[in-house]
Amino acid sequence: MRRRLLLSTLAVAVVAVLLLGIPLGYATHRLLYDEAEQQVEREAATVVAGVNLKQEGKQSIVGDQIAREFPSRYIVVTLANDEVITAGVAPPKGAHVIRKTANDRGVRVQVSRDAADIEAEALRTFMLIGSLVVLGVGVAVGLAMVQARKLTLPLIDLAETAERLGSGNARPRRRRYGVPEVDRVAEVLDRSAVRIADLLAASREFASDASHQLRTPLTALSMRLEEMVEAAEYPDIVREEGAAAGAQIERLAAVVEQLLARAKHDPTGDAVPVDVDDIVDQQVEEWEPVFRREGRRVEVSGVRDLSAVASPGGLSQIVATLLDNSLMHGGGTVTIHTKETASSIVVEVGDEGEGVPPELERRVFDRNVSGRWQGTGLGLYLARSLATADGGRLELIRARPATFAIFLRKADEVLLARERVVSGPA
Repeated sequence: MRRRLLLSTLAVAVVAVLLLGIPLGYATHRLLYDEAEQQVEREAATVVAGVNLKQEGKQSIVGDQIAREFPSRYIVVTLANDEVITAGVAPPKGAHVIRKTANDRGVRVQVSRDAADIEAEALRTFMLIGSLVVLGVGVAVGLAMVQARKLTLPLIDLAETAERLGSGNARPRRRRYGVPEVDRVAEVLDRSAVRIADLLAASREFASDASHQLRTPLTALSMRLEEMVEAAEYPDIVREEGAAAGAQIERLAAVVEQLLARAKHDPTGDAVPVDVDDIVDQQVEEWEPVFRREGRRVEVSGVRDLSAVASPGGLSQIVATLLDNSLMHGGGTVTIHTKETASSIVVEVGDEGEGVPPELERRVFDRNVSGRWQGTGLGLYLARSLATADGGRLELIRARPATFAIFLRKADEVLLARERVVSGPA
């Protein structure tokens, strides 16, 4: 591209200079000769006037005197009596000569001038014009090189940026080059880099979230299968445990769907009025065997028959995450307490352990927080995300011993709001 720019600019410059230089050279040459002819013609008229003036004054006409007044000229004066007076040196034969003749009162004067000096002056003018032509072409080439560099280097840089994007390095470079068209391409590439970075981050988050979130239902499913194996001699228990394992598989599928929706940055959009007791009882039934095996137990207290707006899979996953958190990092009896406030349905999950360390208290819901609680941040971070997606929130209401509260929207208030929207204003 740089070579094409140089050649095209050079061609344009040469054509422009030639179109200007050739007419200028011809016009200058013509002007020099026209001025020389006019000068010789004026000199002839001057000599005629001087000769007539001397004849009127009865003065002699001397050729040497005329030659001194008009050096480098050959002058032939023919008087009325046919007397011929010459002044100066005659030009050599074959030379280019400019001659002009003047007549007055019978006096004829012919002035001749050798054109060699005019041709020398014309040659000097042509050389000056040629030098300007060469200078103009050189300046044009220099400007073309600068412009080519200004255009090609940004394109090379943009090509490198595009190659980096293709290789997965999606960091925007924020470079601008002073060329509006090229800067626009650079801006588009920077925006693309940001979008690609978001997509890559979402993919990495999805992989991390999936690996963490699937661990909880898989653990519960494994426990149920172990119960089935141990109770194989009791068909009723096997059927019961098999049904529980099927429910775990369904919840696992719901978790996968939620994670896929989060990876696409789409809300789940399936929040409906649910019976809080059913969700709590189902989770207690699933987690009670493992707590019993650890010598601990789960108790449920509070107000019964509460209805809240949430996605069943999302709320189940939040409660399961809190129970798993209490199992891994808490101690003693785990209590699930449900209550109703003026604006929310609240589900509190607490235990009798040491609680959240002071250094993690403010950051317990941050992503990838670590400390004495290894891995705590990811599960709680995802649980809070699920609560927010359903229009609720998850908070740490007491650090030691740890107590978490899930705040959910009331089902009756949501239904009333929908009825107002459908019926319109009164």
